[in-house]
Amino acid sequence: MCGIAGIFHGNETNRVKMMLEKIVHRGPDDHGVFSDSNITLGHNRLTIIDLYSGRQPMKNEDGRYWMIFNGEIYNYKSLRSELKNHNFATNTDSEVIIHLYEELKEDCVNYLDGMFSLVIYDSIEKTIFMARDPLGIKPLYYGYTEEGYLAFASEIKALQVVTDDINEFPNGQTYTTKNGFSKYFSIEQDPINIKNADDIVNGLRLRLEDSVRKRLVADVPVGVFLSGGLDSSLIAAIAAKYKKNLNSFAVGMEGSNDIKNARIVADYIGTIHHELIYTEDDIKKILPKVIYYLESCDPALVRSAVATYFVSKLASKYVKVVLSGEGADELFGGYHYLKNYSNNWEMHTELRSITGNLHNSNLQRVDRMTMANSIEGRVPFLDTEMIHYAFKIKPSYKISEKDKTEKWILRKTAEEYLPDSIVWRRKEKFSIGTGTNEVLNSLAESEISDRYFVKNKKLANGFEIKSKEEMYYYNILKEQFAVDAFINEMGRSRSLDDFQIYA
Repeated sequence: MCGIAGIFHGNETNRVKMMLEKIVHRGPDDHGVFSDSNITLGHNRLTIIDLYSGRQPMKNEDGRYWMIFNGEIYNYKSLRSELKNHNFATNTDSEVIIHLYEELKEDCVNYLDGMFSLVIYDSIEKTIFMARDPLGIKPLYYGYTEEGYLAFASEIKALQVVTDDINEFPNGQTYTTKNGFSKYFSIEQDPINIKNADDIVNGLRLRLEDSVRKRLVADVPVGVFLSGGLDSSLIAAIAAKYKKNLNSFAVGMEGSNDIKNARIVADYIGTIHHELIYTEDDIKKILPKVIYYLESCDPALVRSAVATYFVSKLASKYVKVVLSGEGADELFGGYHYLKNYSNNWEMHTELRSITGNLHNSNLQRVDRMTMANSIEGRVPFLDTEMIHYAFKIKPSYKISEKDKTEKWILRKTAEEYLPDSIVWRRKEKFSIGTGTNEVLNSLAESEISDRYFVKNKKLANGFEIKSKEEMYYYNILKEQFAVDAFINEMGRSRSLDDFQIYA
């Protein structure tokens, strides 16, 4: 896991180094810059695979191709075994990508199983290839400098060192100098009517176990976030099945539901459990830092990001990689507002939409808060095989027609791994379960008057702030960024009226 930055123009070493300084938290273990007459590439490294080699920017055998890469490729060993005509200088997953690109050019992304954002430079053709993983688990932004040079970086704060032209690189797409953007991934549209629930449960169990197993591979300690909710508990239970002495991490305010239920799960599955109890003062103190790293003022995201920051900080004391339960609500119908759909297929369309938007919602939160604490977050539910399988399940198995139980088919799958009190626990978003929700809402109410909100809610660029809480976060954000440059593209919750239950 890393931070990348660059400018498609030579002799920009100083500016790229300044960009890297803004995202040093993404990779404090090593730093590298490559520059020639056409490009400057920079990289901050967080070592996960092959701790002693694999420095980036990385070149191929003859030095024609140079690459910077952020992410993890889970099938790198099988890909390496098929790349028989190449001499490998490292044991990293990164090197597999550059050799695969030699063989397949932009089609290489179709064989990468993992999360990634990457840039490859062809020093002979003087061209670049860029790509982002199917769901945008790993971030990438781009824009043009005043001189007209293409710049790119993992986070907005790095890109704004050289430009206020901020654009998000689309997830599931590639870019080449010659052909521009091209989409290579989409979520399947039409579900297959699988009538037997037992068959679906077996299919989910096999895919989940495979997804968790491959995400436990690392040359550093791996742990799990554990809120005591269905999603994180199921991931933790499967991980504990394959990894002894697994560390689990829970946070919340004193007496919060997440703390209580996480203890139940940790005892049941036998993890080495760690807790952090935080206070209202802790939340107030950390909030500006959370918003800085999050790069968003969306209320639902900020609320959950506070708890995610605390749990990431706790985990960073013990591990360098954590597994998280993000994605299950989008794939299996976990949000309560979805129960309002009278037509199951309209609900199915909504699930596809919010899954496709995860890069601007919960995936952004998990990436930024884990990276803020220099650890890597992995999301087993969002394995591409899991995504394809989930959207072949008819919607009535996700939210049951009988009693409107959310994530019904996933709960049936979890019965093999967890106690009933956890399996059938009502969905609570992270900020509610940890007790953070009310604190932040009260804080915004005390800081933003009705008069101030009405007077300032409409920005000059047309963006409309929808609540006093969003206004409070926006004011913090604009102290840290030229926020108007990107706020119209900022991800926002589906409905602020529903954000008590959404995200």
